[in-house]
Amino acid sequence: MAGSPALKFTVRRQPVVLVAPAGPTPRELKRLSDIDDQDALRFQLPIIHFFRRHDGRDDDPAAVLRDAIAAALVHYYPLAGRLRQLEGRKLAVDCTSEGVLFVEADADIRLDQFGAALQPPFPCLDELLLDVPGSSDLLDTPIIHFQVTRLACGGFIMASKIQHTVLDGPGMVQFLAAVAELARGAVAPTVRPVWARELLMAMHDDPAPPTICTHREYDDVPDASGTIMPLESMVRRSFFFGPGELSTICSHLPPAVRRSATTFDLLTGCLWRCRTVALAPVAHEEMRMICLVSPRGRKQQSGGTPVVPVGYYGNAFACPVAISTAGDLCANPLSYAVELVMKTKREVDMEYMRSVAHLMVRRGRPHFTMVHAYVMADVSKFGFRDQDFGWGTPVYGGMAEGGIGHMTGVTSFLIAVKNSKGEDGLVVPVCLPSPVMDKFVEEMRRLMHPAVGAVAVPRQLPVIRSPI
Repeated sequence: MAGSPALKFTVRRQPVVLVAPAGPTPRELKRLSDIDDQDALRFQLPIIHFFRRHDGRDDDPAAVLRDAIAAALVHYYPLAGRLRQLEGRKLAVDCTSEGVLFVEADADIRLDQFGAALQPPFPCLDELLLDVPGSSDLLDTPIIHFQVTRLACGGFIMASKIQHTVLDGPGMVQFLAAVAELARGAVAPTVRPVWARELLMAMHDDPAPPTICTHREYDDVPDASGTIMPLESMVRRSFFFGPGELSTICSHLPPAVRRSATTFDLLTGCLWRCRTVALAPVAHEEMRMICLVSPRGRKQQSGGTPVVPVGYYGNAFACPVAISTAGDLCANPLSYAVELVMKTKREVDMEYMRSVAHLMVRRGRPHFTMVHAYVMADVSKFGFRDQDFGWGTPVYGGMAEGGIGHMTGVTSFLIAVKNSKGEDGLVVPVCLPSPVMDKFVEEMRRLMHPAVGAVAVPRQLPVIRSPI
């Protein structure tokens, strides 16, 4: 079967099976948090890992991974259950221990045929991650779907599809790290899973209700100009940013902004501005930059304990929005967009998160507005590339697509990769209509020339102070 016109190979799959926990687990109903079950997270996120042949091993990776997943599900038993919808569109996991989907496959292709620089989007994903009928539904279906595909060279690919309402990016990595440890012979995961979804639940009898913030990311904005574009009219390109590219872009910022901006701030402001120029909207139109930001890793002022407990694998991030008219965004220097991103990120703390949870309950768990919106998420430091299942770390590990389902045209990720020269950097997949993409590339090229009189300052990778 064909993965893409440029890459053709045949995949032979064995029958789909369910992998249940390797031991007994509790039967209970566990409610998700009010951050988990918002509309924007009701989809499955595909992840992919490519592994080389390991000369010291001749055992079957599919069998090893299947057994490790079963062992990990004893600790993460809600992931073996099924989502149910309760009153008020509230989601809960029915811990049935039915298991996760697992497909074992073989492909007549070598790892080197995928190219020297593995990066999303992967056009062959439909071959490497079988779309089992009904498996993409939200309710009453397996929460995770795996396919392990052995390659002709002795390497293999593990692709997975994970229900985002139950886990966020760090939560996904935490579960996969548990599978990896158990696959390498550990008795139990180093990091013990923590459910604690009440942490981000809107409590009706809360003795200290949160300050209700102005959440403009959930504005009700009519799409009068048809800004949400159909995917069939889109082209996809990925842009690589190493230290040299980041240094050049940085030269366009004044020294004060250059010193305080993170790499996320820099690239998000840059891409937002270039995308707006390329789309050429009416000058008075409000353009929105949605930044995924998390309080993970921050400490409470009293006692120094984390505000999000170690081991928590639910969704723990907010989607604050920077807003500017198109005219201001295009007419001002790059620093204008970068500083708006920086200001927006500073808004998010646990009080902000609790305010979002209360908004979800009051307004029926809405989706953030996608009108004139662009979404950026930094997944470069989650640790997808660090997962060793016994065959060494992956050649590539991380996002399998350049966007998020119905939001593909408005979503980009910062993804840690090596380019074809072996240089570490970040790749950002972008999806735009073909003529708009041409203008976007032209704008990006202008920023690849150092500002007049500026001194380039080396930009270190990986990204510092990752926002989620």
